[in-house]
Amino acid sequence: MRALLSVYDKTGLVEFARGLAGLGCELVASGQTAAALVGAGLATLEVAELTGFPEMLDGRVKTLHPRVHAAILADLDRSEHRAQLEAQSITPIDLVVVNLYPFASDPSIELIDVGGPTMVRAAAKNHAHVTVVTDPGQYEAVLAELRADGATSLATRRRLAQVAFATTAAYDARIAAWLADEMSLPERLVLDLERVTATRYGENPHQHAARYRRAGTRPWWDAVTQLGGSPLSYLNYLDADAAWRLVHELAADVPGSRAAAIIKHANASGAAVAETPHDAFARALAADPQSAFGGVVAIGGEVDDDLARAVAAGPQADVIVASGFSPGAVEALVARRKATRLLAAPSPEPLGVSVRTLGDTALVQDADELVRAASTWTCATAAAPTPAQMVDLVVAWRVCARTTSNAVVVARDGVAVGVGAGQQSRVVAAELAVAKAGERARGGAAASDAFFPFSDGLERLAESGVTAVVQPGGSVRDGEVVAAADAAGIVMMMTGERHFRH
Repeated sequence: MRALLSVYDKTGLVEFARGLAGLGCELVASGQTAAALVGAGLATLEVAELTGFPEMLDGRVKTLHPRVHAAILADLDRSEHRAQLEAQSITPIDLVVVNLYPFASDPSIELIDVGGPTMVRAAAKNHAHVTVVTDPGQYEAVLAELRADGATSLATRRRLAQVAFATTAAYDARIAAWLADEMSLPERLVLDLERVTATRYGENPHQHAARYRRAGTRPWWDAVTQLGGSPLSYLNYLDADAAWRLVHELAADVPGSRAAAIIKHANASGAAVAETPHDAFARALAADPQSAFGGVVAIGGEVDDDLARAVAAGPQADVIVASGFSPGAVEALVARRKATRLLAAPSPEPLGVSVRTLGDTALVQDADELVRAASTWTCATAAAPTPAQMVDLVVAWRVCARTTSNAVVVARDGVAVGVGAGQQSRVVAAELAVAKAGERARGGAAASDAFFPFSDGLERLAESGVTAVVQPGGSVRDGEVVAAADAAGIVMMMTGERHFRH
């Protein structure tokens, strides 16, 4: 048996090679890999000796040679292939061990690997006869199989070939994305996703699901520490991400505040800003305590012992995500319900590009960011907002932008007290929002994620006692809607920015 080794990451290399040598395997290696093996006292044939051609162009050309690739690609079941190898005195290569330059860690022209992917693809193509190893994590299992059976099975070689092709595809995807430079939507978009963990099932028990990440990235989910509870489900991920991002957006828009949100089915049942995490949570819960049952609670700050007792005394939560938890908080929350997931989390990264699949079709867009700050909004009515109204308008607008369309949200005293989500009619969304808010709508502010097509939705908000409204504007009937606001004596702010969410 002959093995070709050419690796950038030399983790476990010497031990693996020593194990191969112990099985009578002849070692062939290139460049620094050969130096590492020779330095460890292992008999090694250098690629330059095999090919009779020295490395050149600063190592850009060393393995790109017929004596290497014919040895990898020969179909040993075909007599003519064997005859051609014999005619050229080429010994077949049975095992190819290659990992690639770390392009993702420091993208540059010099870290675009050429010889490595070529050998990997050749070995993977010929997996009927060749074993391809692309990750140090595979060494132990491959060596164990060789020791037990004297060879790897076809099933093993096929599985390793699949990983190998996925590895080179992902590598090329990263390079293509880098070369795309500032093009947000290039002509061909290749997604390089690596599986992090599987979930028990998807949205429903008959669906398979897993969490993936873009290769070479470390999303905020990777830095989460789970301090208690059951493994996260598919829906836990969706709702916790929505809750945690909303908490950070609210706190950013109301300086000096802490925020809390309770999410059900990716929509807020309650959200609030306050001076302390304890007060923010209490206000968010009070907005709709019935809907909070089984929800995801996000708290912008550390959960201390007192706050944990308050959360534990409230409706059952499936997930609680916060900046951190005191030891006493963990104890109190676990005692309340062992299955509740406790997540200590860092700040989330920007959303980037959004991808939604429709069977074999994909829709790709920039993530929906709230680009226009409240300071850029325009007042369309005779009445102008007070500072307190602006806080409520900002809270309502932020929550509304993260609520399923059509959406209308009512906020008062920094709390989203009424959320009308996912309605076909905007006026019905307004009616739901004020119905949930009840008397708390009086003196509050409301937001609509898109313009009011008619004045009826605005009039319904005014009837409930709402004193300020924010909306994108842009309807041909904006004049009628503004006139209705002026007639009711309420403030109307225009953002010029719609936030549909489907």
